[in-house]
This record gives sequence, structure tokens and C-alpha cells, in this order.
Amino acid sequence: MTLNGCLQLLLYLAVLIALAKPLGWYMARVYDGQPVGIDRVLGPLERLLYRLFGTRADAEMDWKAYTVAMLLFNLAGFLVLYLLQRAQALLPLNPQSLGAVSPDSAFNTAASFVTNTNWQGYGGESTMSYLTQMLGLNVQNFVSAASGMATLVALIRGLRARSAATIGNFWVDITRSTLYILLPLALLLALALVSQGVVQSFGSYADVPLVQPQSYQQPKLDANGNPLKDASGNDVAETVPVTRQTLPMGPAASQIAIKQLGTNGGGFFNANSAHPFENPTPLANFFELLAILLIPAALCYTFGKMVGDTRQGWAILAAMTIIFVPLLLGAVLAEQSGNPQLARLGADTAASDAQPGGNMEGKETRFGIVNSALWASATTAASNGSVNAMHDSFTPLGGLVPMFLIKLGEVIYGGVGSGLYGMLVFAIIAVFVAGLMVGRTPEYLGKKIEAYEMKMSSLVILIPGALVLIGTAAALMTRAGTATIYNPGPHGYSEVLYAFASAANNNGSAFAGLGANTPFYNTALGIAMFFARYWLAIPTLAIAGSLAKKKLVPAGPGTLPTHTPLFVAMLVGVVLIVGALTFIPALALGPIVEHLMMVQ
Repeated sequence: MTLNGCLQLLLYLAVLIALAKPLGWYMARVYDGQPVGIDRVLGPLERLLYRLFGTRADAEMDWKAYTVAMLLFNLAGFLVLYLLQRAQALLPLNPQSLGAVSPDSAFNTAASFVTNTNWQGYGGESTMSYLTQMLGLNVQNFVSAASGMATLVALIRGLRARSAATIGNFWVDITRSTLYILLPLALLLALALVSQGVVQSFGSYADVPLVQPQSYQQPKLDANGNPLKDASGNDVAETVPVTRQTLPMGPAASQIAIKQLGTNGGGFFNANSAHPFENPTPLANFFELLAILLIPAALCYTFGKMVGDTRQGWAILAAMTIIFVPLLLGAVLAEQSGNPQLARLGADTAASDAQPGGNMEGKETRFGIVNSALWASATTAASNGSVNAMHDSFTPLGGLVPMFLIKLGEVIYGGVGSGLYGMLVFAIIAVFVAGLMVGRTPEYLGKKIEAYEMKMSSLVILIPGALVLIGTAAALMTRAGTATIYNPGPHGYSEVLYAFASAANNNGSAFAGLGANTPFYNTALGIAMFFARYWLAIPTLAIAGSLAKKKLVPAGPGTLPTHTPLFVAMLVGVVLIVGALTFIPALALGPIVEHLMMVQ
């Protein structure tokens, strides 16, 4: 790795960690209802929304009422988004006169954006009208992220409460998440992106002349549309000049800002963040990369601040970073090593066993290998589906890194809210394992971890793995699943495995190369997204409700401190062991065997 590459990675991590404390402090004040400055401006709007919801800022809910409110809100969002797609041909703000989205694709997209997954089986510029992008997809980018943040805050309240029957109010939490955190940050990032050249307009697509006109040949047709033949029976070809190009436009910057900040990832254009209208400059690339992990990292400090011990938050953030950095370096090194089968042949071939320049296939020359590998690692460490390079074109080990990060359960930073509450579940499991070692009832932040919490925690860590493996097996055993696997062998298998891992962990990125916009994959992946989001959120809220009712237990000689390097190491070990036991056999059939075939 070059010095320049090392400095880029260090700069990114340094800025990310430096911003975690001030943003985390701010979010803690927001959720505790303390003054934050902009509440003087947004306070009236906040109170208006409470009147519309029929609630008050001081009205509390138990975990069951909180869960029902969350589910009903998300169900309403799903129905609105589905109907909006089906009716978009009849609605305004559709300058390209795009037709209605097919039922299976509309179901998949509605499930995807409501669950904060943002898996896209369609081309944005050729499928979705401006109204659908703004009123449907962009609104869900905000509120699906806010739903995850609200669930996290409910769990934090459960951990810090003392014999309480309630864990907060869903309507208050989702309102504050949106108004005071997501909207201001998205506005600032959108303005920064517009300054770098990201498009933001309501105009029709632009038809512009090419700087270098092109031409191609195609069969010449007769009046009936049949190919003409020459005297020898061969097709007659004609040269078609290409002098103009249609450039897609639209209100992109506003959606790109929240897609990154909310760890959503859905691209306005089909090429996502590899598209120059979404990600035009290295500075825009840095802003977007930073936005992907900013809120998940800062929420760790928010957690520590809200439970009254910031060391707890730093310990969780340290565990995330310790897992992330080696995997990131592994992805960079794998891509810089390249494919040995494409090594430069010289006088001494044994001395040249690397691909010159590394593996640049599927990567933007604007960003290079380091920023492409960093983006792939960051977007899969968070539940963010955006890409600035094709994961399908990575080397087998380079592609293994984002796949493994997803399979760890999207807890290494993870989605906004959902990543941290998933990591806190792992922390509960870690203290349970520690309690078994010393023969003592485990405790976390003064709350005893008993059978009920462990049952709910088991659901949280087992359901995503089951969805990935069962879904992949079903796809590989059915004709509908194998019909659109265009790459044979282990690579095609990896594409299917990655698709279900992405859906079942609410990530949304794709290996590509798999024809996923079919009734089978749209339906199967949509179902996986639903179960992965809500079958994890419900047990998490159940844990919050159970812990809230418990009394605080004073720390004793046998209590495991959960802010020390020892606990951080134990937490890292639990996350890696669970991920390895669940997925190493599946990975061995895909990227691992593909790597062995490449180097043999």
C-alpha cells in the first residue's frame, strides 16, 4: 500500500472518530428533550406534529404500545409507497412520462425503502418519476432511518431505567430524529454536494451533443422490419452515427444526502455513487463516505452519554473499529494485489506475480483502488447499499470482505440505530458468556441478564442467518432462481449468496451480475427484508421493556466491567465467532473456493 493510500485511510478514520463526540453529545440532548438551539425554530413544527399524531411529548408507552406504533407507521409507509409507484404514470412531476412500476418490482421497492434496505432491482432514471423519487423514496429515506434510531433510543432507556414500565414515545422519538438530526444534517450535506456539481433540478432530461461523435453498425431492415439480405444471404449492415446523448437530470442531491446519512443507499441513478452526477469529485466522495458512518459512530457516544457513562459508548465504538480496520486493510490489499493470472509477463515471470496497477476492473479511475475498497467496506459495515465501484468485479478475497461485513449482522457501525442496537444485543450475549465462565448471574449496566433477554437476543442473531441461508438454498434449488444467474460456478453462487445477505441484513448493495428484477427475486428478497427488519426490532423492544422493569444491581466483586479492553476483546470475539460459525461454510463454496481456483 502506498503512503498516499495510508494517509487517505487515516484521514477518514480520524475525521470520523473526531466527529463522533460532538454529534453524539448533540443527539443525546435531542433525545432527552434538552435545548439544542434549533429547537427555538423547529419547536412549533414539532408540537404541531404531536397534535397531528394525537400525542404529547411527555406521554410514555410500554414496549408493546411502542412496537405497535412503529409497525403501524411503517405499514402505512409501505402502502403509500407501493400505490405511488403503481400510479406514477397518472401523477405530476413525471417529465419523461414513465409508466407504472410492475407489481412485483413495486412490492420489492416498497419493502426495500420502508425497511431501510434500499435494494434496487430497477434503473432509477428509467423507472421512477421525480414525484416517486421525492415523495416516496426520499421520504422513506428519512423516516425508515428515524424508525431505527427510535428503536435504539427505546433500548437505551430500558437499560438506564429504574423499575419503569415505559420506554418512551415512538411518535416523539421519530419526530425528534427527523426534525433535529436527519433534516439539518441532510440540508448541510446536500448544499455541499451541490457545490461539487451534484445535480438538483426539476427539468427534463438534457439532450446534448457528444464531444467525440461515435458510430455503430446494426442490421438494415426493410419496410416490414425484417433484416435485409445480400446476394449471399448475409445480413446487410448499416452504419448509425451517434452525435447526441441524453443526460438524466432530477432532484438528486437532496436524495443522495439522506441516502448516505440515513444509511439507506438507494441511488437516484442506476450507477449509484459511481455516477458522476451523484458523486462528481474526490471531495464529494469523501463527504459521502463520511456521511455513511457518521451517525452510527456518533450514536455510540450518544449511548454512553444517555446511560451516564461515556466509557460504555467508547468501548462499543472501539469494538466496531477493531473489527472494521483489519477487514478494510484486507480489501485494499486484495485489490491492490490484483489477479495473478493477469500478471505482467517479462523476462523473469517468477519475479512478477501481481497484476500491474492492481485490480482496476469495475472501479472509477477518479477514485482508484483505495477509495473504492474503503467505500465497499464502509457501505457494508453500515447497512448502506450505495456503491462507487462494482463489488462483482472485486477479486475473490476483496469481495469476501464486504460480504463478510454484511454477514456479521450489520453491527460494525451498522445502520443508523439498528447497528448499535444489534451490537448491544451482542454485548448482552458477551456478558452472559462471561457470567457462565464465573458461575454468576450476568449483568449489563446494572441490569441482570436472564432467560427472557437471552431468548430475545437469540432471535436477533439467528433470524438474519437463517434468512440468508434458507433464501440462498431456495434460489439455487428452483428454476426461477437459477434462470437469471449469468455467471457459472462459485462466482454465480456468490452473487446469490450476497443478494440474500444484503436483503436479510437490510444492506441493499449488490454483487451485480445477477438478474434480480424478476418476480421470484423481487418477492423472495422483499420478504427477507421485512422479516430481517421487524423480527429483529420487535425482540429488541421486548428486551428494552424487560430491562426497564428491573432494578439496578450494585456492582460487586464478580461484576464484569463493560468498559475495559478485556470486555472489548470479548465482544469482538463473540461477534466474529457467531459470524464465522454461521457463514464460513457458505463462504467456502463461494469467494474462498474462487480464490483457490484463481491462484492454483
